Amino acid sequence: MLRRWNVPDPPGSRVATAYSERQVPWEDQADHRDLRGGHHPMNTSRRTAVDRRPSGRAPTIHDVARAAGVSKSSVSLAVRGQAGLSEATRSRILDAAQQLGYRSNVWARSLVQGRTGLIGVLLGDLGSSYHRDVTNGIEDAAAEQDIRLVIGHGRRDPERLRRELDSLLALGVEAVIVVSSWLPPQHLEAVAQRVPIVVVGRLPQEVPGVDTVANQDAAGARLAVEHLLSLGHRRILHLTGSSRTAAMHRRRAYSEVMRARVPEVGPQVEGPEHLDRAQAHLISQVLRGEGPTAVFTQNDRIAAELMGRCLDAGIRLPDQLSVVGYDSSSLCSVLRPRLTSIDQPRLTMGSLALRMAVERIAGKLGARAPDPAPRWTRPRAAPPWRLADDAGVHLRASGGGGPVSPSHRWGRA
Repeated sequence: MLRRWNVPDPPGSRVATAYSERQVPWEDQADHRDLRGGHHPMNTSRRTAVDRRPSGRAPTIHDVARAAGVSKSSVSLAVRGQAGLSEATRSRILDAAQQLGYRSNVWARSLVQGRTGLIGVLLGDLGSSYHRDVTNGIEDAAAEQDIRLVIGHGRRDPERLRRELDSLLALGVEAVIVVSSWLPPQHLEAVAQRVPIVVVGRLPQEVPGVDTVANQDAAGARLAVEHLLSLGHRRILHLTGSSRTAAMHRRRAYSEVMRARVPEVGPQVEGPEHLDRAQAHLISQVLRGEGPTAVFTQNDRIAAELMGRCLDAGIRLPDQLSVVGYDSSSLCSVLRPRLTSIDQPRLTMGSLALRMAVERIAGKLGARAPDPAPRWTRPRAAPPWRLADDAGVHLRASGGGGPVSPSHRWGRA
């Protein structure tokens, strides 16, 4: 679960002014001497709860202390869960706080301490299973260390991402994990001078002061092509829907393997432009017994689209065409036949990003991180990390076979 603050409603909010907004007939207003105080018979259902709190404001630590018959410092110890109180006193304080609806003012405490304990997470696409899994990895690691997360969503829009990032900074986050490659490098560099920045994914260029954790895209692409070659395929097409950095790494690795292993055939890449047209042409080739016998796609979404169009055209999968995707998303188990895909460790990538951010915060504050593993120990002035996750990638196979009736013709008709 994502952690959220329960911040007291500020004066003037809808919740705080609910009583004052209540409709009262003009002729009855004289009898409503104090709606919040519960003097009118109509208000008896709220009388007990309302009488506990002072009129017109949210309960404070002073109110809790007075209700429990203790000092403010005792209330502070109780709500923080710190030692120094008997269990009976702690229970009495917490009961009073609950009855009053008191919530600890995290903002005020962070101003005094100079720290918020917050880490921002900026996402590029909430609808993506990749972003969801990476975020779950970040969240799991944060929960283990009692770190609060604040989430921003930029919807793959550079301008919106910049605004969301600025909003996170305004909240006082101590570091930002960016799960997107859509922010301009110069903006990331400027922000990295204020707080630690960790990017999950590949950037188009090295950004000073920005740490990165990325999937081994090239290794995953090689694994996919080698798998298809091991099944007897030689004419393997690559379909890509992006020209961004991660997609380029996969495309380059595919081409290198094809040139090295089947130089007489070589690589053939379609996309990202006119991807829809390329799929239609591929289907017409397969129906004529021509063209590729296997396809490696940049991601599972493209693979799913291709498989759907093939089935609509009467193409038997994987008998007439083998398909391998990339991401190992939930589509793999939904599609029929099941989709073979490269499984990148997205949960681990998120966890590593959180640990990177924590290490950077600790270095910035001059404190040693608790029990760090040697690989995470970095001096304060360390250069940016460019970490490809050690967990690597592996193949999630569906058991598709090799080509049935290979053709000597290859490429466009």
